Amino acid sequence: MFVSEKKVEIRYAETDQMGVVYHANYLVWMEIGRTQLISDIGFNYARLEDQGYISPVIDLSIQYKKAMRYGQVATVRTWVETHSKLKTTYGYEILHEDGSIAATATSLHTLVKKDNFRPYPLSKVDPEWDAKYAEITHKK
Repeated sequence: MFVSEKKVEIRYAETDQMGVVYHANYLVWMEIGRTQLISDIGFNYARLEDQGYISPVIDLSIQYKKAMRYGQVATVRTWVETHSKLKTTYGYEILHEDGSIAATATSLHTLVKKDNFRPYPLSKVDPEWDAKYAEITHKK
C-alpha cells in the first residue's frame, strides 16, 4: 500500500479559543494530503479541472483522537482506501510529532463533469491514473 506523507506547520489562525486546532482545519489538511498523494504518484488534479472535471466529496467521516495545538507540526498520511469505477475513498491519519494519532478519517469522492455534474469514470478520462489507483489501493 502506498502512503503519502505531508508535514503541516500549525498556524495560530487554525486554533480556537481553547488553544486547539479548530475541527474544520483537519478537512483542509486532508485536501493537502490528497493533493500530495496525487502529486507523489505523478498526476495533477488541476489538469483534471482544466479538462472539465472535478472530484467532489460525497461522504466524509472523521474521528478526533487527541488535540493538536499551535506551534506543533502535523503529519498528514494519505492513501487510497478503495477505488471503483465511479468512486474513490481516501484514508487519512493525522499524526503528532511523536507519532500519536490526532485524527483518522476517510473521504469518498466521485469524478463528475464540471458543466453538468454527471459522474464519469476516471478510466475514461485518464486510464493511467485509474490504473495507478487500482495498483496502490489498500488491500485488506
